[in-house]
Amino acid sequence: MQLKTITLKNISLLSTLLLGAIFTVNAQQIKIDGVAVVVGKNIVLDSDIDKFKQEIELRSEGKVKVSDCEMLEELMQQKLLAHHAVVDSVTVTQAEVDSKVNRSIQYFTQEYGSTDKVVAAYGFNDIEDLKKELSRVQKENLLREKEEAKITEKVDITPEEVRLYYNGLKDKNELPEFPAEVELAQIVLHAESTPEEKERIINKLSEIKKEVEEGASFKLKAIINSDDSSVAQNGGNMGVLNKNSGFIKEFKEVAFSLDEGQISEPFETDFGYHIILLHKIKGNGREVSHILLQPEITDEKLKKTKEELEKLTKEISENKITFEEAVKKYSEDKDTKNNGGLIINPYTGESTLDLTRMDPALYGRINELQTGDLSDIFYDETREGEKMYKVILMKNRTNTHTADLVEDYVKVQQLALIKKKEETIIKWSKDKIQETYIKLGEDYKKCAFKADWKKEDK
Repeated sequence: MQLKTITLKNISLLSTLLLGAIFTVNAQQIKIDGVAVVVGKNIVLDSDIDKFKQEIELRSEGKVKVSDCEMLEELMQQKLLAHHAVVDSVTVTQAEVDSKVNRSIQYFTQEYGSTDKVVAAYGFNDIEDLKKELSRVQKENLLREKEEAKITEKVDITPEEVRLYYNGLKDKNELPEFPAEVELAQIVLHAESTPEEKERIINKLSEIKKEVEEGASFKLKAIINSDDSSVAQNGGNMGVLNKNSGFIKEFKEVAFSLDEGQISEPFETDFGYHIILLHKIKGNGREVSHILLQPEITDEKLKKTKEELEKLTKEISENKITFEEAVKKYSEDKDTKNNGGLIINPYTGESTLDLTRMDPALYGRINELQTGDLSDIFYDETREGEKMYKVILMKNRTNTHTADLVEDYVKVQQLALIKKKEETIIKWSKDKIQETYIKLGEDYKKCAFKADWKKEDK
């Protein structure tokens, strides 16, 4: 049972406490959806239980199965923490909430391909509507996380406790299996457009701006010319944005500098070159449309960039320059240039990547590599339209294996610490349940909970 609890805890909060919770309580929904439990001022709906169960089974690839009662107890625990965070005057800043929301949007966008698809998938009116709901959910998540951290802040683990924890799992034949993990580093060379091509794009946008100011339709110009396919068919209309919107800084700065009906001068972002039309000022928001043009990159430039990287990798292979030196001197990826090219897992913040959960395209390029090997040079392109060539170094690789106390000491230590913190939370919960208003729905009073959630029936 402990292994299941740990697995539940390690399922990304972004998925378990967000995907289901996104569709939680509003006045109409309560009327058509049963209330499973009330904990303090927080409620869990019947539909929440189903959504969380489906999400956990999906994220664990069917390896974790939970009953309705187990899932409800997990959710009650989360609601109890969030409730007492408010009671204990735990504070959450708007900046913290915004940071969580932005990471959530990035996560969903990567899964669905665009923010428009995310909005459509979850049934919201627009991105701002989605962000408003995400803010509510993430604020509760932060309250819970901070309360949990406060309760366990003094919990520590000794080497002897780690050894006892490991031996206990070994005796019960419950040692965890750690998946194959890799550490990767990269060198990236961008294929840049020529100055002449950039000038051509700027001149074209300037001409479109002039024609619109003389009476032409901005909407029609966007449909015909814009390289932003996500909004081109909508005449370039991006809806209402505000200063907390997930648009890039340069875009927002230009949008908020315009008067109603004004068209901006051409300006550059990571996506290419834009002009913006400000339709209306709506309170703190701006309704805007834009036209995006991306400079073309010639086949000759692409070929030259690849040849430069081929020459560099040859020098690395001949030990004329180290990989790290080559990264520092030549790589053009701003996220990895200053850390030896090391690719960081965006969801964990760690340098290790789970080989079994890797993007299939990247997996295919590095799966056969052993520690110290270089991949073949390959072409890549970002959603912003940046074109580049890359080479990847396999810095380290561990294959799937049963936990070993020596080789996996840090991981085993983390699991032992998690268990000790869970035990501290359980002890805290035992006391707090007795002083917290809890009302179980009739369908769940038959559940055999581990904690005394059914105190009202005694």
